[in-house]
Amino acid sequence: MCYQLKTNNGGTEAVIDDNCGISKFYAIAHTLAEDLQVKFINQVDDAETLDWDFKYRGQFLTLHYNIFNGVSIYPQHEKDHLKDNNTVMEVAHFLEHRMY
Repeated sequence: MCYQLKTNNGGTEAVIDDNCGISKFYAIAHTLAEDLQVKFINQVDDAETLDWDFKYRGQFLTLHYNIFNGVSIYPQHEKDHLKDNNTVMEVAHFLEHRMY
């Protein structure tokens, strides 16, 4: 499952799974690190939400988890909407073809 939401600033948030547990978030993070060679720059872990920032193809993105909304990816800086949105969807489609 993967669908797009628009952010308030015109960016794209790609929802990877809207009904999953935290273990799927960690599996996705592992896949990004292993298969796409992503290095997580900043990790913010709260009681209900995780936000892990990373850079992919020159774009700063966030892997997001919330106990109510599941896992998604969205751009951090929305200066170049088209490039940011395309990069978000490229990563989302890559993940969509993986089995968790």
